[in-house]
Amino acid sequence: MNEAINNQQSEKSFSFGEGIRGQLRLVILGGGESGVGTALLGKAKGYKVFVSDKGKVKEKYKDVLLNNEIEFEDEQHTESKILNADIIMKSPGIPDKVALVKQIREAKITVVSEIEFASKFTDATLVAITGSNGKTTTATLTHHLLKQEINVGLAGNIGDSFAKQILDKDHDNYVLEVSSFQLDDIIDFKPKIAVLTNLSPDHLDRYDYKFENYIASKFRVIENQTEDDYFIYDGDDEVILDYMKSHKIQSKKLPFSLTKVVEQGAYLDNDKIIITIDNNKIIMPTNNLALEGKHNVKNAMAASTVAHLLKIRKQTIRESLENFQGVEHRLEHVLKINKVRYINDSKATNVNATYFALESMDAPTVWIVGGVDKGNEYRELFPFVNEKVKAIICLGVDNAKLMESFGNMVDVVVETQYMSEAVKIAYRLAEAGDNVLLSPACASFDLFESYEDRGRQFKNAVRNL
Repeated sequence: MNEAINNQQSEKSFSFGEGIRGQLRLVILGGGESGVGTALLGKAKGYKVFVSDKGKVKEKYKDVLLNNEIEFEDEQHTESKILNADIIMKSPGIPDKVALVKQIREAKITVVSEIEFASKFTDATLVAITGSNGKTTTATLTHHLLKQEINVGLAGNIGDSFAKQILDKDHDNYVLEVSSFQLDDIIDFKPKIAVLTNLSPDHLDRYDYKFENYIASKFRVIENQTEDDYFIYDGDDEVILDYMKSHKIQSKKLPFSLTKVVEQGAYLDNDKIIITIDNNKIIMPTNNLALEGKHNVKNAMAASTVAHLLKIRKQTIRESLENFQGVEHRLEHVLKINKVRYINDSKATNVNATYFALESMDAPTVWIVGGVDKGNEYRELFPFVNEKVKAIICLGVDNAKLMESFGNMVDVVVETQYMSEAVKIAYRLAEAGDNVLLSPACASFDLFESYEDRGRQFKNAVRNL
């Protein structure tokens, strides 16, 4: 088993809440958004705080640490200052296989994620949204629906850190986008409402290349829930359904489905979303949804179910679904040039996300794909590539697997390591009525700082055509 899952913290009874904080040393590994937010909250709650980052801490975060007189180091980890911690908040980007983390585990020091630490200091209603794909869109859409009527923050993998928001302006409710890495380091974290959008192989390099480890990690979002809590999930997802057959779920189950009628939860009936919770039914038309594609109908179902649970008015839900602007880098329409649509889906860092993107294409498509392969299996994309893709531009340091997978499927396959060149090639290949789609199906770190950097470079290159 993966260490993070197997290591169900033996210090379950360890209290890092009220009482003895003044004597406790909190060490934070990672000086990014979640790390600095946790440092600020920790200091305010009386901890002795030390922040350590193996890389370079960005100037904006350095300034915050200096201004708040929080001790920190970057470009190194001083073991003597870390291994004397009472509790360690580990950035989700740091894998368990790192030598220092192994030492920390062996020393039996409690390791938590930001969501675990911060949740100790709020009485807010928590909505935790996870899944392989769609969690950012669903979290942002859910927040959009809720904020019209209730006091709600958006945090987790998105926006300002959860810990900092609790310190600055503790909301009555939070929508949290949570990753499997954050869930690996929870102990007592318990959302009132948990949402699981879908499950497909992703980040397997962090889970010993075992899909079952990744699945178990995602399902930790409900491990502390009771029968008073709610679990909203994709009732069409076979991976989710198979797991639920062999594991007892304590919370109230609310599936959403495009293919079958459900008694409790949400389903699609003649282009209308029907949501039923405890015999209270609402009906939402889908013909004016701001977001396109079947996967976005599911995201709308999940978000609307949360809103219905939290007593948001039906009219507000409907209007919010119709005016939601979508998420940057997720099927984002950039420009139309010479009747060719340029679409930025840089956030598609795995095959399943690109599956949804290609599925939603309604015209011949020039597809820009590639980056760091995370153990991808491209077979499920073959039908869409055969049907919709007229040319492929491989944008990565190593494109061998892509060339092998798709080389015989389309007439034109080109390689490049420059976004500007990829967009220029696409411009030459596309004809009026076509789409140019950046949907990489891979991580971005071979050529770009992040998927955001990749998406912005794409948009800039399109605007410079």
